[in-house]
Amino acid sequence: MVTAFVDMVGLLMVIPLVPFYVVELGGTGRVVGLLVASYSLAQLVSAPLWGRVSDRYGRRPALMIGLAFSILAYTVFAFANSIWLLLLSRMIQGAGGGTTGVIQAYVADTAEPENRARSLGWISAATNLGVAIGPVIGSLTYALGRPAPGLFAAGLCGLNLLFAARYLRESRDFSDSPEPGVQLRSSREALIGVVREGGDPASRLIWIYASAMGAFQGVNAILGLFLAYRFGVTEKTIGYFFLYIGTLSVLTRALLLGPVVDRVGESRLWRLGVVAFSIGLAAIPFAQSYLSLALAVALIPLGTAFTFPCVTALLSRVVDRHERGLYMGVQQTYGGIARVIGPLWAGWAYEQLGVGVPFWTGGLVVFATLLFGIGMERALATGRTGLKPAAL
Repeated sequence: MVTAFVDMVGLLMVIPLVPFYVVELGGTGRVVGLLVASYSLAQLVSAPLWGRVSDRYGRRPALMIGLAFSILAYTVFAFANSIWLLLLSRMIQGAGGGTTGVIQAYVADTAEPENRARSLGWISAATNLGVAIGPVIGSLTYALGRPAPGLFAAGLCGLNLLFAARYLRESRDFSDSPEPGVQLRSSREALIGVVREGGDPASRLIWIYASAMGAFQGVNAILGLFLAYRFGVTEKTIGYFFLYIGTLSVLTRALLLGPVVDRVGESRLWRLGVVAFSIGLAAIPFAQSYLSLALAVALIPLGTAFTFPCVTALLSRVVDRHERGLYMGVQQTYGGIARVIGPLWAGWAYEQLGVGVPFWTGGLVVFATLLFGIGMERALATGRTGLKPAAL
């Protein structure tokens, strides 16, 4: 939790400053888009590779190498005096950022199956807190000079690396390694297998995660435009809205998720989360007052808190232990693709089809993921994982 929190603080210190640095260096909005895309592309490519490295050599070294990548990226960012150096810094950062799946695998290694959703919720709460704090620190350090945010983020990441080296023990149990002669899937085979083996429980869970993530990111991309159109929100007031969402997100994951998981279980809870999430998305365009808006928006952090940690926890249980890191990385890759497609669709639909269309289609996509859950317990009982329905 500490490692993930500090890493997210450093990342969010520099991300909001990227557009300003681009303009300073003579770039345009297209260049900003290129930098964002380069980060996502590097992360997409690296996620399964980091997962496989963590399966073979351990979670701890994979995480520490990822932190070292971040230190290098922040240092390049601090002294970048050209667009190309900014691009290089984002690609290095993205390559190191593929360790998100490794963090999830680490949680799955160290938490008992019945506690994984709760633990993943705590990790998510920590990163959400980092998202809220990072931009503030970035703005404050920028007052010390242009290189200051990047150097401060690099220093913070260096301390994080020392902390991980001292306190983060290895979670991978190599006694669970497959017998000699057992062939493991490559990253490419695992990625293709999600499409070819759509009925497999692991594939279903990855599609649920990716579909919901795409809808979430798509709505996030145009939410500010909608709020400005409907409620007159400006640059000076938008921060309060996201503070409301961030607070609900942290509180839900930290305080509510664990007890509810204990009561209803991951398999039932992700379905409840999908229903709440889809209703919240579809209801936003109908909001005509701040109260109705607040009620509709509240369903989004509630729904995502119940959906994403539970789906990831279930995925950790339906794949073999020695391939857990690989499949967590594959999940992040498909989620990353969805994070690109979702905003592109939402932006086009908002302009061409109407302000409510991105919310309604997003809600429909999320609700449709319930179809992936049909017969999943039966599939688990007969699939390659060998788990019984009672395990869910």
